[in-house]
Amino acid sequence: MTIRLVALEPAEFPAWMERSASEYAADLVSLGSTTEAARSQAELTLRGAFPTERPNSANAVFNLIDENGSAVGYIWVGPDQSNDPTSWWVWDIVVDSDARGRGHGKAGMLLAEDYARSQGACTLGLSVFGFNRSARGLYESLGYETTSVKMRKSLVAE
Repeated sequence: MTIRLVALEPAEFPAWMERSASEYAADLVSLGSTTEAARSQAELTLRGAFPTERPNSANAVFNLIDENGSAVGYIWVGPDQSNDPTSWWVWDIVVDSDARGRGHGKAGMLLAEDYARSQGACTLGLSVFGFNRSARGLYESLGYETTSVKMRKSLVAE
């Protein structure tokens, strides 16, 4: 199984932004946000990183391309929000549902680590929703460590 990272072309960017915003918003809704608030937050996040809605030098978005030349997902990496240029972040990674369980996520993460390292990164961080146990297992298998935990309890009856 071979994966390659191929940078998104400018023409692919609007569709990627829509997909990324929709997937992020769906995760926020599953955590209790309203659809409207989740969509607004997702769009705000993406516009903050890509104000011109085009690729830029501060963030890299790659398609994950399998051995057949098919895109099986994507990964977005770039510097984190600190003032340390050696601290990088995986802002988003998605493996298409029909391509999961084949090692594409692991391969994509390892390639993203190589890319970040080539750009001067010394660390690579990420966030993962608590409900996403398979992703947490993947990241732990790659040596990522928990650095903080955010918890919540609903105080209203459902």
